[in-house]
Order: sequence, then structure tokens, then C-alpha cells
Amino acid sequence: MTDKERELNKFEETLIGDSSQIKAVIANAKKIAKSSTTTTLIIGESGTGKELVARLIHNLGTFANQPFVDINCGAIPETLLESELFGYEKGAFTDASEQKLGFFELANGGTIFLDEIGNTTANFQIKLLKAVEYKRFRRIGGTKEINISARIIAAANQDLLNLVKLGKFREDLYYRLNVFQIVIPPLRNRGEDSLILGQYFISHFNREYKRNIKGFTPATVNFFKTYKWPGNVRQLKNAIERAVLVNREEWIDKNDLHVDLGRKFAEHSKSDTEHGALSNHIFKSNGFEIPSEGFSFEEFERNVILSALKKANGNLSKAARLLKMNRGKFRYRIEKAGITLKDIYELKAQSLVNV
Repeated sequence: MTDKERELNKFEETLIGDSSQIKAVIANAKKIAKSSTTTTLIIGESGTGKELVARLIHNLGTFANQPFVDINCGAIPETLLESELFGYEKGAFTDASEQKLGFFELANGGTIFLDEIGNTTANFQIKLLKAVEYKRFRRIGGTKEINISARIIAAANQDLLNLVKLGKFREDLYYRLNVFQIVIPPLRNRGEDSLILGQYFISHFNREYKRNIKGFTPATVNFFKTYKWPGNVRQLKNAIERAVLVNREEWIDKNDLHVDLGRKFAEHSKSDTEHGALSNHIFKSNGFEIPSEGFSFEEFERNVILSALKKANGNLSKAARLLKMNRGKFRYRIEKAGITLKDIYELKAQSLVNV
């Protein structure tokens, strides 16, 4: 087996699972890899493996032997983002003592992966649009347009279409990036894939740390069936690594995983089927209590609204009364939270199914 084949197997194995959702993700990655020019948008919560899917597309494509350049747009300060992506000419500004090639230029012939694209500013999105659409740009301080041939893959851990509706993301850039979309499901929606991945990571870290852990205790297997893994595959991998490293027994107990069982609100905050759990956790009999690790107020508000809508079977007027506000104010809150008519119709459909 060649080094390239081993690298490819590594990415496919990490995306393992028996669920139809993850199999569909891999099938779509293989499908889009056949086209070297189609821009792809990967959507998924943090820790679901967006970069792994991007690398799988790259490794299966015609650019496999060319560079894969990954950029975390959310980690680069706005003032540096343009120079990092497009580069600059010598003398373009005070500290530009020499020419610098940007990430786009370095990715020429290969793949450029723009992670956390939703965290970019409106001003930068204007400049990015041209580079994505025409695959040409100018270095800062330069006059010559540079053309590149590269696959462009973007990723976001939030619904970009909602950001478009809220005016936080350019609509034209969204549609240019969203030529082909791959949605990675959260681990909590993948059935027993968490247990399959857990066994895989035990084998992986047994080899790395020269251990001989055999598997999970029955109590741990039952734990896997109910725990939601709010940090997704990344959290699971880190938990297994620690358990393998410190465990002196042959079997991993659920206490060896050291997951934060107190974060019930985080486990449920993004699950559209358990909206009430968040408010039940935070509102105590003695009043309002903020968890020690904090929480997202926007997510909390959205889940309270969805919980009311679910209890009211999608009836806006009834849901508004449950939250002690008039219909107009409630509709404003719905729009502010990015809740769509589709979300409301799905809640109505669920209520009909459960009758």
C-alpha cells in the first residue's frame, strides 16, 4: 500500500459508521471529488469532521498530489485576513520588506479549504467573492491580477442561509460557495456510530501508546446509547485518548471518560427534538441559575421559542401566549432567532405524527 493510499484510508476510517447519514456524506464526497472545479460548502457543528471530509474530497480528486491549504478564517484577525489569503507586494505597507505569497496562491493547482467562513466580515466577503467566482485576485499593493486553478471548499458550523437573512453574510457569496453542499450530521443523530467510533479510537490509541485496552464495560456501552456528545467526534476522540492513556484496567468504564455530565444544556441545545431540556436545566425551583461554564443566550432564546412552538403544535398565537407576549412581538423574536417557516411546519408535522 502506498503512502497516499494509507493517508486516504485514514480519512475514510475516521468517517466510519453504520448510519445512513455518514454513509451519505462519504458518498457525496466521492461524487464531488470527480469534479475538480465545483465549489463545495460543508455544513456541520464543531467537531463533526468538516476538515476530514474536505481532505477526503481532495485526496480522491485529480488534484490529490497538489497542495491542500487549510485556513481557519475565524482564527485570523480581520486586519491580517486579506494579506494572509491574497499576499502582498514588497513595500505595500511599512512592514512589507519583501513579497509574500498568500494562501490562495500557495494552493494553486490543489485545494483551498476555508474553514469557519461564517466568521468573516462583510468587507472581506466582498473581496473573497471575486476570488471565489473568477479565481483571480491581486496581492495587496499589486496591480497585476493573478489567476489560479484550485478547488475551493468552504465550511461553516452554522446555517449560512440564516446569516444571509440576518444580513451577516453576503447572499451572492453564499450562493457562489453553495454550488454543492454536504451536511455532516451531529454525532447524537448517528445512532450507534459513537460506539463504533469509540472502538476504532481504542484500537488507534492502543497502537499509539502501546496499550492493550480490550473495549468498554457493559455500563459504558449503555452510557454510549444515551449520551449526546455535544462536542461530537472531537470530544469522543479526546475522551477515548485520555481513557486509554491513564486506564490501568483492560476495560474502559464510563467514569474513565471524564465527560462533563453537568452540561445537559449543551447536549440538548442543538437538538431539535429536545428543546425543553435546556430550559428545564437552567430554570430551577429557586429562580434563574446560570451554569458555571456559561451558555449561549442566543441558543437559549431560540430553544425556548422552539419549545413553546412544539408545545403549541406550531400554532404561533398559542405559543406567544405561553411566553406571555403578543403575536407581533413573538414573530419578531422568531425572525431574530433565525427560525424559518420550514422549522414551524416540521413541528406541526411532528405533532400530527405523535397524535
